[in-house]
Amino acid sequence: MSPVLADVLLVAALIGALALVHRPLGDYMAAVYSAKKHLRVERWIYRSVGADPDTEMRWPAYLRGVLAFSAVSVLFLYLLQRVQDRLPLSLGFKPISPDQAFNTAVSFVSNTNWQSYSGETAMSHVTQTAGLAVQNFVSAAVGIAVAVALVRGFARSRTGDLGNFWADLVRGTVRILIPVSVIAALLLIAAGAIQNFGDIHTVTTLTGDKQAISPGAVASQEAIKDVGTNGGGFFNANSAHPFENPNGFTNLLEIFLLLVIPFSLPRTFGKMVGNVRQGYAIVAAMGIIWFAGVVAVTWIEYAHPGTASQLAGGSMEGKEQRFGEGPSSLFAVSTTMTSTGSVNSFHDSYQGLSGGVLLLGMMLGEIAPGGVGSGLYGMLVMALIAVFLAGLMVGRTPEYLGKKIGTREIKLAACHILVTPALVLIGTAVAMALPDGRGAMTNIGAHGFSEVLYAYTSASNNNGSAFAGFGADTTFFNTTLGLCMALGRFLPMVFVLALAGSLAEQKPVPATAGTLRTEKPLFTGLLVGAIMIITGLTFFPALALGPLAEGLAA
Repeated sequence: MSPVLADVLLVAALIGALALVHRPLGDYMAAVYSAKKHLRVERWIYRSVGADPDTEMRWPAYLRGVLAFSAVSVLFLYLLQRVQDRLPLSLGFKPISPDQAFNTAVSFVSNTNWQSYSGETAMSHVTQTAGLAVQNFVSAAVGIAVAVALVRGFARSRTGDLGNFWADLVRGTVRILIPVSVIAALLLIAAGAIQNFGDIHTVTTLTGDKQAISPGAVASQEAIKDVGTNGGGFFNANSAHPFENPNGFTNLLEIFLLLVIPFSLPRTFGKMVGNVRQGYAIVAAMGIIWFAGVVAVTWIEYAHPGTASQLAGGSMEGKEQRFGEGPSSLFAVSTTMTSTGSVNSFHDSYQGLSGGVLLLGMMLGEIAPGGVGSGLYGMLVMALIAVFLAGLMVGRTPEYLGKKIGTREIKLAACHILVTPALVLIGTAVAMALPDGRGAMTNIGAHGFSEVLYAYTSASNNNGSAFAGFGADTTFFNTTLGLCMALGRFLPMVFVLALAGSLAEQKPVPATAGTLRTEKPLFTGLLVGAIMIITGLTFFPALALGPLAEGLAA
């Protein structure tokens, strides 16, 4: 079988698997967040934190819950890293430096999982499991909770109540993320991923050198890093490491895991607003952009433009021989469009134009399908923008799901979509203007600029992947990227929850002959077009200086 045909069948199998679980998983998540009863373990958790899960919250109270929980999580994870040498199972590792501990704490709490360290040589078993893995669960649950709050804003009327943050957080963790991750971890272990708490092993390599290999709870962390679109790998090589990603089956499984919840949440949205066709329109827009990215990157990597790649017969630098161009490209597009950051190849080695596509996937706001929760609420904000543009064209007050999109709503939506471009462009400009920023570039010219642009795009969009040649472990980048991760995660949530509260207070308006049918293919096309135009106008100059210049020069 030719490699191209094998790749086509691989993508078809992935799409088929996602389509198969879209309805049952989406319906199940809708039932979870609509349920009135609490499980026994959930009631125990509520009592332990002193929360009343039946108390409805307006958006300011919901936001305070999000921010308070996240702030405590950052503090706990920071302290855990600073004292890990005094805890059991430390493996002899030293405490993490203050700036790197800050960066890592913000990274995992914001669901970014940016890593400026090698996990197997820096983080103890306790830090990996009680710190990083726990945040993989709860940071993902926070993202879903905010998305569900926005969905309730569309579904409810004449009330500012959006549900209860603590109930949404606990249910998302206990009823969704933990069960899916347990099944995924068992599959990974059966396929060859490791899972233990042993000591460091010293082995002799084929060349006669000595190498220290760290074991650990890899499969369990691998499962939630993908299911929760987190991305922080146990090993520095992430999913290119055979202990994390042993073979072709696990490679496809991991891609499926990082896509399954984001692509199923639109069904949850449709069920909760009482119109599943609305969910189909949203997931169709997500799928079109994702599939276009897969085709573009795979084609460019197979075409292997450039003298070196042509002489080698393919773009295999930075890719695992076990996977090749096709599965590596599929993984790369899926991870950059889902705010995951997990990688099975090094994006720094991709062709200039394909690296530009990966950058664009993040610059879109990671909404195709985006992160767990964040992808859905990001796409719904873009849907409001699309409806607003359609209203301008026909001279009508825009409406979406029976809610009028007025001045307040459009201002909040605009503020949401402006946060990331501001952080990316300002951060990149400052880094390129200062010696501390330029010093991290391992390449000169357009590719070196792309490394810095990619770093701030990844941090501000809470992705976590990087152009691997970028030297991120400096005080300057640990601090500035940490700030971008925090602001890029929590500022949009402020605007989303304020938007949800505004929508929930409205009285629904009946549909008329002039109402835009937002469940039709026409709206899906309008939504995709609005996303590409807004992103293109915002980021095209920066892309022209980096990946486009590099790609056209090749």
